[in-house]
Amino acid sequence: MALDILIEELEDSLWVASVEDKVIRGLEVDPASELIRWGSIYWAKVERIDAALDAAWVNLDGVNNALLHNADTRFMQRGGKIIKGGAEPISKRLKEGQMIAVQSKSGILPPSEEDEDDLPLETKTARVSMDITLQGRFMIYSPMSTENRLSTRIKDKKLRRQLLKMLNSIDDIKGCILRASAAYTQTDILIREGKILSSMWTEMQKHLEGDAPALIMEGPDAIQRTISDHAGRLVGRIDVTTMDVYQHTEEWCELFAPDLVTKIHPVEMENFMDDLALFDQRGVVDQIEDLFKPYALLPGGGNVIIQETAALVAVDINRGADAQSNLGLNIEAADVIARQIRLRNLGGVIVIDALKMKNKSEQKKLLDALQAAIDRDPCTVQIHGITALGLIELTRRRRTPRLHSRFLSALE
Repeated sequence: MALDILIEELEDSLWVASVEDKVIRGLEVDPASELIRWGSIYWAKVERIDAALDAAWVNLDGVNNALLHNADTRFMQRGGKIIKGGAEPISKRLKEGQMIAVQSKSGILPPSEEDEDDLPLETKTARVSMDITLQGRFMIYSPMSTENRLSTRIKDKKLRRQLLKMLNSIDDIKGCILRASAAYTQTDILIREGKILSSMWTEMQKHLEGDAPALIMEGPDAIQRTISDHAGRLVGRIDVTTMDVYQHTEEWCELFAPDLVTKIHPVEMENFMDDLALFDQRGVVDQIEDLFKPYALLPGGGNVIIQETAALVAVDINRGADAQSNLGLNIEAADVIARQIRLRNLGGVIVIDALKMKNKSEQKKLLDALQAAIDRDPCTVQIHGITALGLIELTRRRRTPRLHSRFLSALE
């Protein structure tokens, strides 16, 4: 079934929802108050070396600071060889006042009064890396690497060998990571995108000079993230409510998704003065409101309780009045939990308290179902297994702040 992408503006914030069969499958929000966007590239100044952390504090743009860990440093030697940091103290490589190109590893918002004390340190402190990448629709260009790589989501070994052989045979593709959604994409499309990303990097390097820290390029916005995340899906429509955003969407698609240009439609709303009028018309607002409840209902009865703490996210599966087996309910819950984690944009350590299962065979079936569900997540999610107490442990590394924080920031 085709996916529809809905794009709205609210109080200068950008809202993008992907909807399939009237059900919201993805939600991205760029608040106008966002301090640092994930993927943004800066010409930064080293302000202080922290020997205890083996890291450097860098000034990004004259206002915002960030932490650069030694493991995230990269240095190019003569001949083009890239050296990864960590073999020796960072103080041996970087000095105060030195200018370097860095990229933000996550988005940062100004903390709101409501949840400032509950935010983990990772959401308060910006982290950056010298391992810069440029995001395309089907590929990620990594100028700090000369080798082509494949997404770890491509599991089939035979397919991986074929794809890597294909990439390495193309002169115009170097240092690229092939996304899982591009596994069956035509070669000429990949070549075109590889050239575009390489040219962007060449042009960008002209701005990496001087002794004043500055933002060089903002990271992918909500529109770009959504279209790239669903690159392997059939898109039916892209509906936009404002002309400036329509033009921006069209320009990006002309570069990276020319097949979608004809699917972009400006939408005139009769109640255009209402907040999120298009979302409301398509039944998305009510679904978004449900994401702020501490629970989600299961189709076959029962529910999952979702509780966020500073240390982790706890998810509890509860039975309903029906007679469904524990395994059946757990598998049904796996899909709901994966979707809720993705839409709420939860991150860090996540612990799931599943209903008790009979044996390891049932546990494996549940883990397989959960893996299939989280494979649809654009962020990196890892399942770490089931503990002796029957708790499923997983971690999720998110790109942007959680939905709750973005929502509050967008409305302030």
